Amino acid sequence: MGREAHGHEPYRRYSSGGMKVGGLLCGLVAALALAALTLAAPAGADDWWPHASDAEWVYTWSDTQYQTTPTDEKVTVKEQKGKTFKLSWTTKDLSNPDDAITSTGDMAFVEQNLGLNNTDWSSSPPPPDFPILCASADGCPNALTSTLYYLIWGGRAPVLEEPLLQGATWSSQGGAGNDLSSSTSVYQGTENVVVPAFPDGILAAKVRSDVTQAGALGDPYGSGVRTVWWAFGVGPVKMTFEHAGGSDAPLTTSELKSTNQTPKTPPSDTNYFPFTKGAKLVYRWTNSKLFKTPSVQVATIDAVATGSARFSFKDRSGPIKVAGAYGYTLRLDGVTNIWGLTRAASFVKFPPLGPKSLPKDKRRHFFTPFDLMNFGMNPILPAYPADGASWTVKNPSRDFSVFGVNGTTTILGVQSVTVPAGTFQALVLRSTLSQPGFKFGSGTRTEWFAPDKGLVKLVFRHGDRSVSTVVLLKK
Repeated sequence: MGREAHGHEPYRRYSSGGMKVGGLLCGLVAALALAALTLAAPAGADDWWPHASDAEWVYTWSDTQYQTTPTDEKVTVKEQKGKTFKLSWTTKDLSNPDDAITSTGDMAFVEQNLGLNNTDWSSSPPPPDFPILCASADGCPNALTSTLYYLIWGGRAPVLEEPLLQGATWSSQGGAGNDLSSSTSVYQGTENVVVPAFPDGILAAKVRSDVTQAGALGDPYGSGVRTVWWAFGVGPVKMTFEHAGGSDAPLTTSELKSTNQTPKTPPSDTNYFPFTKGAKLVYRWTNSKLFKTPSVQVATIDAVATGSARFSFKDRSGPIKVAGAYGYTLRLDGVTNIWGLTRAASFVKFPPLGPKSLPKDKRRHFFTPFDLMNFGMNPILPAYPADGASWTVKNPSRDFSVFGVNGTTTILGVQSVTVPAGTFQALVLRSTLSQPGFKFGSGTRTEWFAPDKGLVKLVFRHGDRSVSTVVLLKK
């Protein structure tokens, strides 16, 4: 019997929020509902793989062992609804040679906040001489007989993580039920790539994935190194898969032969708030009225997974004894602080903070530089910052319930800033904040974020006329 390829994996819904673990909860908690953004809509998964109803692509692919004859396949948009869309492919009516593989199929996708996910597929069965990519040949739904199959193999959720920034890496699974193949993907930057559809070259984002499969009859064909070049405004323009199995192992290649899609200028991939596990940031914080002896604190990124990170804080010297941790996510709607926990003993008598709507033991405190940075609203940064973009707290919203702050943040652009850690070309943000009844929680905050470093300077001019200044030290 032929092996029809088909697969589907249902989605699970998760919820998250802040939690209180004894002692003083003074960081941010569960600011999941973002402030109302007045940003232009961010570049999304549809820009990396556009899917207008008339979009089409023709790919030419071959395999050095199992499909040596180059085969053209046409991909079109079969249907779309909201953030979901389905692509269809066929090798028919493309003047392929008689010994070329014959293949037709559909593949469904959904654009989510973390990027592009594959949700379903179905196709004609693979030729009987192709490797069996399941533990049993009976009813095996896995196949590697088209360009689209190679794109999702070992990595269905996400196929492409976003925002696509320098240092991005993610893990994923693939195959029917996500039970056999897995991958770790790394964004390697952009480069000019020449394919038949763009003979003069096209700027593309390069993603390398190490794919592994174990327990299949066709091992080790399902394992190897996949590289995909994604062109903004076009979609994938080239793919190579170096199969495992030694120096004579197969090599699969697919290139874009033609398309009616037009390239766009991709968004900047500069990462102004990197999640680099093990990275340490040493900050010096002073306040012009409350404490002129600096509080020196160390932030360490001690956990990173699925576009999320945990930063821990510990005092090194000064008038504030503190230990704390903060959680952040990076998604298409930006860098968001989702929880925070701190315990502190301070020789400084800080003015009170609100909001009045919360009991005193639930109100905000400033004990670390990140308390100053997180205060007021999310996102901390947009996914793809643009000069002049701004966002405002909405009432009612989760941010307003947590902070009780009215305010707006505006991106001023990139400026040179010098701190003890060095001189940086930093993205500058300015926030105007008003916490009614609490001058210390009101004022103007200016922040500098450096590429591949994060926060390097912060100046908060409080409504009580004191000034908090935070700078990054060398170590």
